Amino acid sequence: MKAMMLHGVYDLDREDEPLVLEEVPVPVPGTGEVLLKVLACGVCHTELDEIEGRTPPPSYPVIPGHEVVGRVVGSGDGVDPSLLGARVGVGWFHSSCDACDYCLNGLENLCAGFRATGRDVNGGYAEYMTVPASSAFRVPEGLDDERAAPLLCAGAIGYRSLRLTGIRDGDALGLTGFGGSAHLVLKMVKARYPRTGVYVFSRNPAGREFALELGAAWAGDTTDDPPEMLRAIIDTTPAWKPVVEAMRCLAPGGRLVINAIRKEDGDKGYLEKLDYARHIWMEKEIKSVANVTRNDIRNFLRLAGEIDLEPEISVYPLEDANLALSTLRGGGVRGANVLVTGR
Repeated sequence: MKAMMLHGVYDLDREDEPLVLEEVPVPVPGTGEVLLKVLACGVCHTELDEIEGRTPPPSYPVIPGHEVVGRVVGSGDGVDPSLLGARVGVGWFHSSCDACDYCLNGLENLCAGFRATGRDVNGGYAEYMTVPASSAFRVPEGLDDERAAPLLCAGAIGYRSLRLTGIRDGDALGLTGFGGSAHLVLKMVKARYPRTGVYVFSRNPAGREFALELGAAWAGDTTDDPPEMLRAIIDTTPAWKPVVEAMRCLAPGGRLVINAIRKEDGDKGYLEKLDYARHIWMEKEIKSVANVTRNDIRNFLRLAGEIDLEPEISVYPLEDANLALSTLRGGGVRGANVLVTGR
């Protein structure tokens, strides 16, 4: 099969094509696993974190990709035969120990044995992949392959982030950054919390215009003041500056939810601007989002089918994965990039 392989850490300021197209054997599913024919795979910023070494794979080479829609074409022992032929989705969650207190209480995202699709095991930048059957979720029929793919991470992690804000209908919500995850959060909020105003902070004028097109109540630059103080803010950026600026815009008792696997170090000095009285006082909170659970993916896919949630996408052939990553890194993506195989 064809696969885009990552062989080590790359400095993307100097090297434009970190992934190499190779012919590799089709994987064989083990006990409890299914074999998927990959139909589409979303391109996530976490792939950049893997490539640049902020969350490196434990070994190389590895096939990235964790927003996968595929067809079950084979299975190992112990798998429900009814899954054969099913169209399923696979997200960042690959597996966990299933025995610790976190796992037994539905918080397998916090398990010390957590393994991520496309980082700790091979992912979906390929024509085939294997995954535990318990981590493959049926995709609602109304969602096509390409638009369903970003829902498996950008959507699911946005869903978890929105839940962790604790907002109620009518609360003012902020979004810092406006890419694959944030634009899906905005669509979710419009459907589930119709009285909630969404205020978008983005350094990109095109991103601000896109947010207004989708129904944001206001859009401004990262350092702009919103029309009102916000009950909660979800940060989807790879930088520190938006974190500090977001804390300034929180109402008393407000919560900032950071939806990022890692932060880049380029603007780490901005943290020196953090002022207790201005940014943290009045019982403001900061909460990180750590991965997703099986239920996040399962419940979000169900919700997406119910509200006809469709991301804005740009489609690339598998062989152009490096180009898709480059445009994502450059910040010029409207919605999400998606790779498709020749099928």
